Amino acid sequence: MRKTGRPTMVDVAADAGVSLKTVSRVINGEPNVDPAMTERVQSAVARLGYHRNALAASLRSGNRDTVGFIAADLSNTFYMAVAAAVSTVAARERMHLVMASSEEDADTERTLALDLCQRQVGGLIVVPTADDHSYLRREVELGTPVVFLDRPGSGVPADAILLDNRGGARAAVAELLEAGHRRIAVLMDARGIYTMAERWAGVHEAFRAAGREPDPAMVVDGLHTPAVAREAMQRLLDLDDPPTAVFCANNRVTIGALEAILPRGADVAIAGFDDFELSRLLPRRIRIVDYDVADLGTRAAETLLARRASPATGPHTHLVPTRLVDRGGVR
Repeated sequence: MRKTGRPTMVDVAADAGVSLKTVSRVINGEPNVDPAMTERVQSAVARLGYHRNALAASLRSGNRDTVGFIAADLSNTFYMAVAAAVSTVAARERMHLVMASSEEDADTERTLALDLCQRQVGGLIVVPTADDHSYLRREVELGTPVVFLDRPGSGVPADAILLDNRGGARAAVAELLEAGHRRIAVLMDARGIYTMAERWAGVHEAFRAAGREPDPAMVVDGLHTPAVAREAMQRLLDLDDPPTAVFCANNRVTIGALEAILPRGADVAIAGFDDFELSRLLPRRIRIVDYDVADLGTRAAETLLARRASPATGPHTHLVPTRLVDRGGVR
């Protein structure tokens, strides 16, 4: 029976009547291969339509021309936008990008990171979930550069590219307070996540500057998906004295809040952290804490490359600024 599917080096070796090692040497351009053997392998490659999987070969051989990116949740468009920027820089340097998701699980993060290091990637960009990254110390000492993105790492000397989470949240909530809102809801993901903790601190700073404190009854956390954020917002809208404004601590929470507010036509001012697709097409105006997502990914990748070139320099932290912008209001 004729074999179907993509041909492998084993198929090429069988077709050319040579060893697998000979095929590997020819395909990888190694010197001192007998010309007759080279011709037989190349003819078999052409007949079978074999294509070398450069990424797989890189991971097996440890050529360090691969960048590993471990996100916290690849279903979030934020991380996909960051990955696109990292990929652009990697491609410019003729490097490959391998992506994985820890799903906000520290054990998964550790397993993925150490597996990529074992495969001798050229560097790691990690969105930290674990509290302690000393498990990477030996890898850094052996020359694998590590850059933490969006959240700082700990227990290992490494560069970090962070957002001004606290300042962005503070500015958004201060604006709501200045507009005269007395009942401001705050919706967020788990407070233990670094970005949420920083944004919550910014909320507190804005309230304290106004001589007030957030109402605990108006604060809901642990909202990891738009669906649960929608349900939380619906419960708040059902109160006898519902909120007149809401601050949403990330884009997925904002989407969920909008799914509750828009169908009711509720008169609730909305401010959210992180932009999202189609925000400009919303039927009403909202405020967004915005920033250059591509800049985050680009800076992380370029910092990684700089660390490869100058490993002896001390680690540094770069803070990417935020700004408040209008979205929606389409007529």
